[in-house]
Formats: sequence, structure tokens, C-alpha cells
Amino acid sequence: MKLLDLRIMRGPNYWSVSHHKIIVVKLELDELCYKLTNEVPDLLPRLQKMFPGMQAHRSSEGVEGGFFQTVAGGTTFGHLMQHIALELQTMAGMECGFGRCYPTQQEGVLQVIFSYQEARAGEYAAYAALRITEALIKGEKYKITEDLMHLHRIREDEYFGPSTYAIVSEAESRGIPYLRLDTHSLIQLGYGVHQKRIQATLTSNTACFAVEIAGDKRATKEMLQGAGVPVAKGTTVYSQEELKKALQWLDYPLVVKPLDGNHGKGVSINITNWKEAVRGFTEARKYSGGVIVEQYVTGSDFRLLVVNGKFIAAAKRTPACITGDGKSTIKQLIERENKDPRRGIGHEKVLTQITIDKQTKDILKANNLTTMSVLKENEILYLKSTANISTGGTATDVTDLVDPYNILMAERIAGLIGLDICGIDVMTSDIAIPLNEAGGAVLEVNAAPGFRMHTAPTYGLPRNVAEPVINMLFPHNAPSRIPIVAVTGTNGKTTTTRLIAHMVKSKGYQVGYTTTDGIYIQDKLLEKGDTTGSYSAQFVLKDPTVNFAVLECARGGLLRAGLGFDQCDIGIVTNVSSDHLGLRDINTLDELAQVKSVIPKSVHKDGYAILNADDDLVYEMAKELHCNIAFFSMDEQNPRILKHIAKGGLAAVFENGYISIFKNSYKIRIDRVGDVPLTFGGRAKFNIQNVLAAVLAGYVSHFDVEDIKTALRTFVPSPSKTPGRMNLFKFPNFEVLVDYAHNVGGLKAIGEFMEELEVSRKVGVVAAVGDRRSEDIYELGKVAGQIFDEIIVRLDSDLRGKTADEITIPLMHGIEDAAPYKPVRLIPEEMRAIAYALEHAEENSFIAVFTEDVSESVKMVENFKVIQDRTVLVE
Repeated sequence: MKLLDLRIMRGPNYWSVSHHKIIVVKLELDELCYKLTNEVPDLLPRLQKMFPGMQAHRSSEGVEGGFFQTVAGGTTFGHLMQHIALELQTMAGMECGFGRCYPTQQEGVLQVIFSYQEARAGEYAAYAALRITEALIKGEKYKITEDLMHLHRIREDEYFGPSTYAIVSEAESRGIPYLRLDTHSLIQLGYGVHQKRIQATLTSNTACFAVEIAGDKRATKEMLQGAGVPVAKGTTVYSQEELKKALQWLDYPLVVKPLDGNHGKGVSINITNWKEAVRGFTEARKYSGGVIVEQYVTGSDFRLLVVNGKFIAAAKRTPACITGDGKSTIKQLIERENKDPRRGIGHEKVLTQITIDKQTKDILKANNLTTMSVLKENEILYLKSTANISTGGTATDVTDLVDPYNILMAERIAGLIGLDICGIDVMTSDIAIPLNEAGGAVLEVNAAPGFRMHTAPTYGLPRNVAEPVINMLFPHNAPSRIPIVAVTGTNGKTTTTRLIAHMVKSKGYQVGYTTTDGIYIQDKLLEKGDTTGSYSAQFVLKDPTVNFAVLECARGGLLRAGLGFDQCDIGIVTNVSSDHLGLRDINTLDELAQVKSVIPKSVHKDGYAILNADDDLVYEMAKELHCNIAFFSMDEQNPRILKHIAKGGLAAVFENGYISIFKNSYKIRIDRVGDVPLTFGGRAKFNIQNVLAAVLAGYVSHFDVEDIKTALRTFVPSPSKTPGRMNLFKFPNFEVLVDYAHNVGGLKAIGEFMEELEVSRKVGVVAAVGDRRSEDIYELGKVAGQIFDEIIVRLDSDLRGKTADEITIPLMHGIEDAAPYKPVRLIPEEMRAIAYALEHAEENSFIAVFTEDVSESVKMVENFKVIQDRTVLVE
């Protein structure tokens, strides 16, 4: 088998609008793989032994445990690979359950689709599943241990930690979107101006100075002591000499810990002599120049959590420990404890596996034990000096037991330090007794406290501690999203996007928009290029100044990575016509329409899909939608429009020279088409369609009719406003049009515009795009031959995998078949071709330049016009 292509989807996509995170694999089967699973000897028992958890996988009919039956009955190896990829991720602590396997139009090629939680893990799982499937087919042995360890490492490196996961899950449950800003825990909640950020349990509300104070244990201790909070007696030392002086007034037992440490690193407890104190000092110095030495307070370790000034939860923490049975060695007892299904690697599960690290070895040595020692029955041995969950400790929820004095104390501490999310470590015999009465003490104050002990305690009631965090960041009725208008279609989407962005800006919004020309924030071009994919959409949504997004979404980006957002408020489809067919396994117009339909399918239930009722494929999209629908049409008598408005629907039409909106049985006239500059006096019919879509977008956004009208009249097409879209230049004796049209639909639209021109000669500078099918290039040539009196054929600088002949030959054949006697000239270089057309322009002629490099083409035409104007002045 051969993996031909692998794509990582990150949003709503062609294969699934609801499953955003999926891997799409194109798999070629060799001759051996044409067999079904039931034809390979002993495959099923080997699969069951390797992946017993696959018993829970459902068959395609939805029967649990049915997949093994499916394998026994015979299924494709692509289907088997899909399930192996899912199970590998699940075994590594990344639960994944969605998958599909489809045949393609290519013989022996399958498309395998499966979900992932971390993109790098999903990608690795695809290749690992391929190797395992091949080994199963060939009857070879395969150890999955290395693959699982690699996936575990990816999970630990990149997957959300428990705290981040809890906060993100709570946000998602409220419809608050999130974006990952790095491969770790830096997360943006919300879009644009409404965004908040978190990193684990640090938030955009967390004061920097508060984190500094909490990290300085000495400063924290002094502040708490000054506020009447019980703290352990102690001091900070920087050398063994200072340590010796401290021990003259401190009594054993002691605790020694780094001044700037966290997560229990470098902490030594219950020190009873000078030798142990020196050893603890040396260990602490590995993490901090200063070392805290303080009285060891006996009792249990408790963590109190305060969020936004309010006590939220409390947990009793117990260090990792084992209980002897009088028979097993310490090593065996640890191994037995680690078999607890609740324990996993790192943050994979509720509990973390216990490791025999230096700290554990030191404890064993101090107790004259080794890993081969046998503990007495019921003898408890603590294996760590601290009660951190991350080192194998356990947690018991005690939220309901905390004394009111201790609750007030915790809230005061959070306020004194200034932390919005604060973890307070307390040592006391009983948290239900006021700390000052129980003889306990506050040991530490933690910025960014972990949530796992509260959300998933080993014992007791789990607490949703993420809820108050989201309440703090997004109080009741506080917005988290900004309006998003998404625009797609074969032609017209860039002009429509720009017109809507202009309309929105005129209403006072700070607009971010993306087009095939670049990314614009408040009308400033920040990134140039074809920016119609998920990266560009998220660029806008990450911008903290943007409060309205208008996003052009092209086919390429949708197939490459899916949408860059989870849902939109308005989704527009301008049209669907033949273009890009044969690329990325999209071979028919119906399939292309399915790609474009991702946009209206991603509109939320209260939003609007705006669809072209004159286009059969676009109109059919309405059947699968669960949102509001508005149609537009160039014909007010279109039966589809009449049927829609009869049901109380909304529509925009071109009628009697007007752009009008039908709402129920009422007609709202927006403006005369002749007064809308973008329509070129009504001659540019395709731009009237774009205006209709934009008008509906404004109307359903609750813009006033007069404001919409003003926006239409002030949107004047020009090389700066609409680069490469109907850029018209008037010379003394002829006219030049520069346009980015590069497909049959675009060329026909320009042809219709030119039909009404009273000119003596029409000249076209045309080219075909290299990644199109030969039949599409031929058809482009035919249309060019029908439109123009003279044709200059040029080539794009990027031939996209084809040779010059593979492009020019079918293009020329198309021109010749349509117009065998029309003059055709081949000038490969774009600027030379344009220069030739300008220099040989006849009086009263019209030159249409279909360009690849818009800015350079416009610059050449403008320079030529300057020269022409000067010549006229001199004459």
C-alpha cells in the first residue's frame, strides 16, 4: 500500500461539517491489498490480540463490537487502517471515534478519513496504521509499543493539560470559540475585540505583579504574616553559612525548598538533622539561588482554590504511596499501583503513574529500604516528599468541609496577592477547624494552580472549577464572537467580499477581511497574496482590533484544511461553474458544489445563507440547511423566488432597473442599478448579482436601507478598491479592461459586458491556468474565440506542473474550432503581450487583459496611459 496524500482538516470541511479535526488520507492499494480482510489467514485473531480495545468499535451498521464481525465478514484494508489509526490514538490517551472509508474514481485508490485530537498525533497514527496493516496482511510480527510511546510523547508535548482542557471545554459548552496560539497551552477564547487569553490557569486578567509576588515565596510570606495569616516560621538563606545560622533559632523538623520553585521541585520535608539539611539545601539550589528554610508543620496537605475573589473548591492531597502486604517488594507494589486504570502517563488520565525517581530513592535510603524490600502488611510508605498530583499523588475533595474562617482567609490571601485564580497550600490537621486554632499554616500561594485535583479527584465530588473562570472572563451576556460573513463561489466572491467590507466599514465597524489579493485589517493590507484559506481567516479573528469579519473562502483552502472558524453568521454562495475540476479529487460540478456548500452549512441556526436562485447547484444547497435562507435573482419572476417569498421568505432581485428586496409580499427598493458604480451603468450583469448578495448581507445585518444605498454609491471600482476586478482605463482612442478572470464562467461574464459596447474591434490577452484539465483549457479557448476579434495568447509565470505546449496547444485548438479565421498571436511573457496589445491598439477598439500579475499589469497600463495623455497634450 502507498499513502499518496495526507491532509489535516482543522475546521468544517468537505468530508464533515460537524467533525472539524479529521485526517484525510489518499491510499493506493497494491495487488496484494485488493484482497478483503477475511481472505488473509489468522488476521482477525492477531488483530484482536494487538487491539483488544477495538471490541468497542462499532460496525458501519452501528453495532458495538461489530467491527471485528465486519473484519471476519470481509472489509477493505483501507477500512481496517482507519480503525487502527483511531485505536492507536485512543490507546495513547487521545479518544477518537469518527472515521470513514470511501472508494475514489481512481481504480485501486481509497480515501480514508479519521478524527484526531492532536494533528501531529493523527498524522503519525496514519503512517503507523499503514505499517501495521501491511504487517497484518503479510503475516509479519509487529510491536506497537514504540508507536504508542511516540504518541504518548506527542500527547504530553502538545495536548491540552487538564486545566486548559477544563476551561476550553466549559467555553465550548457555552458556544465560546477558541483558537490555539501555539502548540502548547496558549489559547484565545473568543474572536476579535472580544477575545480573552489563557495559558493553563493564567488568564488575560492575571496581573503580572501578582504572579511575581506569588513566585517570590519570601515576599509572599511577609505579606501574609503582616495581614495576620498563619505561616510557618522560617527564613531565606543563600549559603550553608546562613543555613547554619538559621538552624540556631529554628527547631527540627524542617522544610527546605527553592525560593522560586513550583510543582514541588527541589522540596525536602521532615528534615531532622544537619546532614539532611545540607542535602536539602543542595537540592533546592538546583532550582533557585535563594532557599527557604522553615519549620515543618505536621498535618495533612490541603489546596484551597479561589477564582475571582471567591472560594471555589478544596482538596486534600496525599503523596504517592503504597501499602504493604507482607509479601510483595516495593517495586512490585508500585507496579501494582500503576496498573490502576485511572493512572496514565503525565496528564493522560485522572492519576499519574508513580515513577522511582531520585526523590523516591532518597526516601527509601533514608528509611534503610530498597526497591526489593518487603513492607509489612498494612504498612504505608510515602514515596514522594510532596503531595503533587503530577508525581503520582491522590486528591480527595473536601470543599464542603472547609471552615468559614478558612474560606475567608483564602479569599483574603487571593486579594492580598492580587491573583484572579489562586491556589493556596495549607498544612493542618483538620480543614474543618479554623487554621489558627488547629495550629496549621499557609505554606505557599500559587499562580496558575492546577485544576485536575478538583475536576477529577481520586475520591469525592468532582467540581466544575472552570465555570467561575469563564464567568469571570465572559460575564453574563458578554459577547465572545464577532459577526462573520463568509463568501464563496466560482466567480464574484472577491468583489462581493470587498463590497460587503466597504458597507460594514461605512457603518462604523472595524473590519477585517480576506481576499485573493491579501488580508486587510481596517482597510490596511497586512499580508499580500491569495489569502482565502483557514490561516487567513484566523489571522483576522485573532486581531484584537477587529469587530466584524468578512472572509472570502475559496475551494483550495476548504480542501486543504477546512474553514478557519466553527460557524458564521452569514454564508454567501455566488455561483458554481466549471473550474478547478480534476484537482484534489473533485472531478464533477456536483462535487464542486458540495465543497462550496460547506459555507452555508456552517451558518448558525439563527444566521442566514444567501444563495443564488438562478444557479441550479446553488439553489439545491438550501435543502440541507438548518438556518435562515435568503435568495437573490436577476429575475423577479423566477418561480423559485416567488415560491420562497410566498412562504414569508427574504429575497433580493433585479427588477425594472432597480436593486430591490422582497420581504413577505412587500418590495423594498434599495437603489437604481444605473446609480451603482460597480454595475457600470447596469452593463456588468455579473456585478449586479454580486450587489444583490451584498445588499442581502447588509439587510440581514440590520443595516438601514439608506446606509446600504450610500455604501453602494460610494463603492467605486478602481485598481486600488477592486484590484483586478473590472479595472477600466479610457485612452483617447480606445479602452482597456484589466481583469483577473481565469475560467470559462469569468470569461463569459466579461463577454456579456462587452456585447453592449459600441467598439470596432475587441482584443483579448488571454491565458489558461496550468492546473486545469485539457478539456477546460480547450473550452476557455472556444469562449475566447467567440468573444474576441483578435486574440493574444500568453502564459502564466507559474505553469503549475504543465509544459508550455500542454497549455497553449489545447487553448489554440479551442480558438481555432470556434473562430478559424481570427488572428491569433502567441507572446508568452505577460508584460510583453500587454505591451504589444497597447502599442497596436486601433482606434475605437477595446482591449481586455486577463492577468495573472494584477499590480504589474495595472502599472503597465497606467504608465502607458500617462505617455498617451502627454502625447495628446503636446499635439
